Amino acid sequence: MVSVADIVGLLVILGVNSAVAALMTRFFRVRLKTRWGSVIYTVLLTPLVLLVLTLIFGGVLGLGPDLGGEMTLIGVTIVLPTTLGVAFDYFWMPSPDEVDVPQRQSTQRSRREL
Repeated sequence: MVSVADIVGLLVILGVNSAVAALMTRFFRVRLKTRWGSVIYTVLLTPLVLLVLTLIFGGVLGLGPDLGGEMTLIGVTIVLPTTLGVAFDYFWMPSPDEVDVPQRQSTQRSRREL
């Protein structure tokens, strides 16, 4: 039987993994100039980072219940948070092109003023 602590541990893993997936997706969308570059990096790198986080939270810290099999573990702790994070970034956050960012002053200009 699953205890309350196991459910809370699983929710912590899902929350952290979803937040990391959303942040990584946003980072790739802002930093990479091509649309396909951000998609490829999101699809390839985000699951690797989530796998490492799952191993740390589930293995080292012992959070979460035994989900039964490897495919269930991958589906619940990697695929689900990845899709939630990507959906959050693409559907609820404004596009990086729509956000006004202040211009940086060059470092040479600030050195001359000093």
